[in-house]
Amino acid sequence: MTKSMADERQSQLEQYLQNVTLDSNITNSDVFIAFFRKLQQDTFKIQTQRAFLDVYLADGSNIKLDIQTSDTAEQILEVTLCKMGLSRELTKYFSLFFFQDHDDGVLSVVKKVAEFELPYVSLQSMKVLHCKLGIRKWYMDPSLDTLLMDCRASLNLLYMQAIQEVERNWVKPTEGQMQELELLQKNAHKVKVSLAFTANHSSSIFLLQFLELIREMQFYGYVRLDPCMCDYPEEGCTADVYVGNNEINCCIKLPTNQIKEVSFKINRLRSWQVTFLGATKGGEEDTLEFRFEYNDSGTWQWIILYTKQAFLLSSCLKKMISEHMTKAAREGQEMVVHSGFISRKRFLVRPNEDDRVFEKIREEDL
Repeated sequence: MTKSMADERQSQLEQYLQNVTLDSNITNSDVFIAFFRKLQQDTFKIQTQRAFLDVYLADGSNIKLDIQTSDTAEQILEVTLCKMGLSRELTKYFSLFFFQDHDDGVLSVVKKVAEFELPYVSLQSMKVLHCKLGIRKWYMDPSLDTLLMDCRASLNLLYMQAIQEVERNWVKPTEGQMQELELLQKNAHKVKVSLAFTANHSSSIFLLQFLELIREMQFYGYVRLDPCMCDYPEEGCTADVYVGNNEINCCIKLPTNQIKEVSFKINRLRSWQVTFLGATKGGEEDTLEFRFEYNDSGTWQWIILYTKQAFLLSSCLKKMISEHMTKAAREGQEMVVHSGFISRKRFLVRPNEDDRVFEKIREEDL
């Protein structure tokens, strides 16, 4: 092959692999899981053997697991949550994530771990990033917290993550809300909770009061991305991005240093695409682009975010769409959305309106 032919072939394979994972019938199949298990182990030359794996909670504590290196994320999540005493029917509300806990107090959620992914193998391949494996809740609608209140283990997990979001400045309380929060913490003589937290009625009341209060705060339950570059409303802007509660919220710093806060609602979003732009100069990390088509004042336009967390953002959008569709189905509504992957070559040309095909995505497809 010539170099251009090889590049095109690589782009086609990337496109195929991204799109095939949108079908849950495929990703849940034994053939698919066995293929990717072998692919991951062969790529990083890791044989199936006994190993120990640390799974971190939001309060910094960890659970040490005795695993096989070939165990999938789905298996590891089930074992971890079982050790914590979580009801089996609530497992679907949590997931494993890779994250970086920086010395300056910044928390970066790198990506959601796919169910078929081998966390032990992935951690070996991400050593340069000093990533950890952790558990976080996995839903984007904060009101779903109420479904987990009757289980002590899930209540502890929600509280630990809420405390973390406060400490890392992910939530944006008003002055009055912050005073209420501090008073509640002072009265309870606790700012953190662990698995050893005494399971009595008074402590449960405290947790419920805390979570009820924090749900009123801006950005509670959102996923915060690292600052990134964007082309909206003009080229050369930087943005702090929060994803959750049916929106992508961007606090954008314009080239003039003015700050503009924009909320992109998912019911006005028609499609999104993740694109590889190639490796950085050092060759250590791929440059990724996330672009979404948005109806801004009656006009459809593509908005671009240049972020290494493009796949995390895509996962969050899929989750929000799924939750929105479930709610819409109960109300007899219908929602049409298309997500996809485009190759490097196709990225260089703005898609023609006549060439774009949108399909109806069912909840199970997401």
